[in-house]
Amino acid sequence: MQHNQVPLELLTLSACQTAQGDERAALGLAGVAYKAGARSAIAALWPVREEVAYHLFKRFYQEIVEKPQPKAQALQQAQLMLLNSWQHPHYWSAFLLIGHWL
Repeated sequence: MQHNQVPLELLTLSACQTAQGDERAALGLAGVAYKAGARSAIAALWPVREEVAYHLFKRFYQEIVEKPQPKAQALQQAQLMLLNSWQHPHYWSAFLLIGHWL
């Protein structure tokens, strides 16, 4: 019996360092998810404040729902929004999108 599975379109990994790789996975947990079949993943390269991640993902999903657009563009808009309160790149540049960015 063969199972037809629909691939996961987007995996959101809001925990710290979920895109930080090692010898087992170049892009950390995000890379493992992508190799396992997720079409794309958003993850953080280093530890970020919970409050920052909350606001970033809230805005990201608002962008996706309210103004359908590519995931990469929605992430960019969320990062630009973070610049209003957290100007240092440490906060807004920690997150990256891997895989299918449309």
